[in-house]
Amino acid sequence: MTRKIGSRYTANQILGRGSAGTVWLGEGPEGPVAIKLLREDLASDQELVGRFVQERTALLGLEHRNVVSVRDLVVDGNDLALVMDLVRGTDLRTRLDRERRMAPEAAVAIVADVADALAAAHAAGVVHRDVKPENVLLDMQGPLGPGGAHPALLTDFGVAKLIDSPRRTRATKIIGTPDYLAPEIVEGLPPRAAVDIYALATVLYELLAGFTPFGGGHPGAVLRRHVTETVVPLPGIPEELWQLLVQCLAKAPASRLRASELGARLREQLPSLAGMPPLDVDEPDTEPQEAYEEEPETAAPRERVRRGAVPLVPGAKPDSNRDTHTSMRVPGPDELAGGARGTARVPRAAGAPRPGSARHRATTRRRRITLGAAAVVLLAAVGVGTWAATAGDDSDGAPTDTKNSTPMSP
Repeated sequence: MTRKIGSRYTANQILGRGSAGTVWLGEGPEGPVAIKLLREDLASDQELVGRFVQERTALLGLEHRNVVSVRDLVVDGNDLALVMDLVRGTDLRTRLDRERRMAPEAAVAIVADVADALAAAHAAGVVHRDVKPENVLLDMQGPLGPGGAHPALLTDFGVAKLIDSPRRTRATKIIGTPDYLAPEIVEGLPPRAAVDIYALATVLYELLAGFTPFGGGHPGAVLRRHVTETVVPLPGIPEELWQLLVQCLAKAPASRLRASELGARLREQLPSLAGMPPLDVDEPDTEPQEAYEEEPETAAPRERVRRGAVPLVPGAKPDSNRDTHTSMRVPGPDELAGGARGTARVPRAAGAPRPGSARHRATTRRRRITLGAAAVVLLAAVGVGTWAATAGDDSDGAPTDTKNSTPMSP
């Protein structure tokens, strides 16, 4: 199945579908390209088309080795498309799905590449607004870097901004993917460069841990955690790397590093991370404890389900890999202020039982029995000691010489 895109391009094969459009393998005057064709209902929005044209110069001028360059923007009838460089490889989400988590050296090398891409974009006045593993492509034909990492390229520049038109998303709506949204976006402030740093730090946390720091459960709960929760340390992470993560996940945008600083600081960490294996942690539980009351100890592991994303466009089909955006109501101040303690997500040590599971209850019972037995032994020892002390006193209270069993003179 092929189709013409404007007068210069031909779309030959679908590579993936998203809530905002479809990515095709295409052909142009200069060879193979990737074509992101936006949904027809988006393409029919004249306001969005106008914004699309306004962004043309900024997007076409964004050139960097770690950026998937936009070659052309096509407006032709009902077609609205971004023509981009074709990257021979896969996206970071696919690799993360396969490996669950990455060795720190490879994870840091990939994130440093993305930080360099963001530094170039921010210098050009472009904010990505949707940094996440789905939008990071790994060039399988490029040279291997530290930890065997393939070169990473950031894609989908401008898509979130194009979709976020005033008519489509009023001030009470949020555009973005919940797991990676900076607190200031949740609170309704305009997105600046610092939102990309927050999202990229979230990606690094996810590459190291296998889960995002504030994800899990209903998207509304995820948004609240971004504003109210403090990120929980990961067991086994080097202290200097952890401090970098904490700084870039700061609630205050001004406290975060700039992209160029983050990239440089991450590359400084690489020698100390060489050979370090992936962290050994389990994902924290987010479901209510009651949900596990009848879970047998021998139950098969639950399938890992990605959380925190709903379609941008009502009725949109899910992505082939993951829904990419959410458009939902901004929580009120009273909602953001409450419930922080109830939504904390503390990673479990590897192999630790799930709270509320049969194994967890059995462990708790054994612990109680052990403590109870220890208490009985302790009480018995105290009783014997008390009896001995009492038996050693005569009736008038004079101390006794236990060696000769005769009263001692004071």
